[in-house]
Amino acid sequence: MWALWVLIGAASVSAHLQDLSFDGQKVFRVLPQNDEQVEILNFLASIMEVDFWQPDSVTLVRPKMQVDFRVEAEKTFKVEDLLKESGMEYQVLIDNLQAAMDAQFDSKARTASHSYEKYNNWDTIAAWTADIAAQNPDLVSRSVIGETYEGRPMYLLKMGKNGPNKKAIFMDCGFHAREWISPAFCQWFVKEAVETYGKDTVMTTLLDKLDFYVLPVVNIDGYVYTWTNDRMWRKTRSKNAGSICIGTDPNRNLDAGWCTLGASKSPCASTYCGSAPESEKETKALADFIREHLSTIKAYLTIHSYSQLLLFPYSYTYDLPANYQELNSIAKAASKELASLHNTKYTYGPGAKTIYPAAGGSDDWAYDQGIKYAFTFELRDTGRYGFLLPESQIKPTCEETLLAVKYIANYVLEHLY
Repeated sequence: MWALWVLIGAASVSAHLQDLSFDGQKVFRVLPQNDEQVEILNFLASIMEVDFWQPDSVTLVRPKMQVDFRVEAEKTFKVEDLLKESGMEYQVLIDNLQAAMDAQFDSKARTASHSYEKYNNWDTIAAWTADIAAQNPDLVSRSVIGETYEGRPMYLLKMGKNGPNKKAIFMDCGFHAREWISPAFCQWFVKEAVETYGKDTVMTTLLDKLDFYVLPVVNIDGYVYTWTNDRMWRKTRSKNAGSICIGTDPNRNLDAGWCTLGASKSPCASTYCGSAPESEKETKALADFIREHLSTIKAYLTIHSYSQLLLFPYSYTYDLPANYQELNSIAKAASKELASLHNTKYTYGPGAKTIYPAAGGSDDWAYDQGIKYAFTFELRDTGRYGFLLPESQIKPTCEETLLAVKYIANYVLEHLY
């Protein structure tokens, strides 16, 4: 049986994504009960192309951990046979990935232009950054903090009323290319700020007293690639010396326990840490900007998906941050705010202990730079749609997340240091 598997698997790894139809591809959820079942998942990953959604890599799988992964259409029967034979608990989360991809675009806002309730491609977002700044000159300005590997400008929006000695909060979206709900939230946040300034007392106070730096998409090249070539792409699009595999995981590429736990040294892995910290132009531009503004940036928020989590440092070590109690109580209160609207339940805590260890992440890095309020949001959902959250969920997702972000921002304003 095993020998047959090895034969079947070997041929397939090279054929990865030659044809990019996702028809018939499935996403499985399994719950390995013991080390032997974990070994079976490792074996599976060694003989065929398995795209791990949660956790990001098979190396992070542990007994009693919920694991979501995607397999190619022609392998799904073999995978089911193996899971059945091993006695592992499993369910099919997504029966046909192509159908789920098509179903994402269920928004009633069928407009060719920018919409806050649908997924916008990069050109549309780039044009929007210019428009929103032009239409709200007393509240929003746009700058370029660098360019991507493929030469696209990285636009940053600065929001807030002009004032002396203002402290700031930095927020970014779109670290991982396929997490489309993330850039949607950054756009929503900017919209809410300009539309509710002068009407909503909390937002008005925040913009009067703080600046917000919003980077709508970090990994622009990857994001473009998810629209043009491979919806499931995660990494950047840089070339790797000595490898045919493209891209680095930008959220493993920062100098925070770089390339130790939960990151891979293999350029072909989805969690590849890169050739060195900040080897990617995108992470370097982000890190340079934050370093240049360290005296004013008092909080760092980074938006990902999926799994409904509010995480804080550390992820590269199981050690707790110095202000653990404070961060934990902020996360608890912010999660409660978020749940107050649509009853969406979030789990919160330090990254490594709450989900799994992952080195080189931006929140740990920001925290180690001295930004004592650093949080990672993992937005909806918990796996029913995974990275393919339908457009009809953009509005409720963004509305509830906004409550948590406003709570954190207000807390930071009241506890400036």
